[in-house]
Amino acid sequence: MASTLKHRTLSGALLEEIRQSILSGHYSAGSQLRQDALAETYGVSRIPIREALFHLEAEGLVRIVPQKGAVVSELSQAEIDDVFELRALLEPRLFRRSAPLLSAADFEQLEQIQATYVDVIKGGEINQYGKLNAQLHVALYQRANLPRTQQIVASLLQTSDRYTRVQLSSIDAMNRAMEEHAELICLSRAGEFEAAAKLLEAHLVAVRTDLLARIKRQN
Repeated sequence: MASTLKHRTLSGALLEEIRQSILSGHYSAGSQLRQDALAETYGVSRIPIREALFHLEAEGLVRIVPQKGAVVSELSQAEIDDVFELRALLEPRLFRRSAPLLSAADFEQLEQIQATYVDVIKGGEINQYGKLNAQLHVALYQRANLPRTQQIVASLLQTSDRYTRVQLSSIDAMNRAMEEHAELICLSRAGEFEAAAKLLEAHLVAVRTDLLARIKRQN
C-alpha cells in the first residue's frame, strides 16, 4: 500500500513538473520529449515518465507520434475555437447560478486573488498567470450547484493555461484582463449579475479573438 502511494505521489509530481515545463515554454512546441532523457533529468525510471506523457497527451499538451515518441503539441487554432467557445457557453451559466450566493468571505477571497494576479502580472511572473486566472474564475463559480459543469470548466481552464500565457504576453492584454476581472467583481458585489454575466461572455470571446489573431501572425 505504501509503495503504491509513493508511486502515485511520484507520478503526480513528475506530471506537474513536465506540465509546467511545457506551459512555461521550457519545452517548446514541436520539441521531442525523449523518455530516457527525461528519466535521467528527473532521476527516475522510464515507467512514471511514460505515464506522465500519456496523461499529458490526454490533456492535449503532448502528441505521441509513431517512430518519434512524445512531441510537445503546437498551439492550435482549432483548439482555441473549441475551448473558448465552450467556455463562453458554460462559464456564464455557472456564474449566473453562483454570483447571487457569493458571501462576503467569497468576495474577500476574490479580491485577494485579483490583487495577487495584478502583482504577478506587474512582476512578469509568467508561470503564475494561468493558475491565478483559473483560480479567479473558479472562485466566481464556486457557489453554483452544477458539479458536472464545474468539472468540465475546470478541465477547460487547465487547457487554457498555455493560451492564457500567450494572450497575456502584451501589455494591452494584461491591462484589459486586470480591468475586466476587477469590473466583474465590482458588478457582482453590486448585484448587477446579468451585466456581469454579459461582461464575462464578452471577455472570453475577446480572449479567443485575440489569441486567434496572435496565432495567425505567428504562422
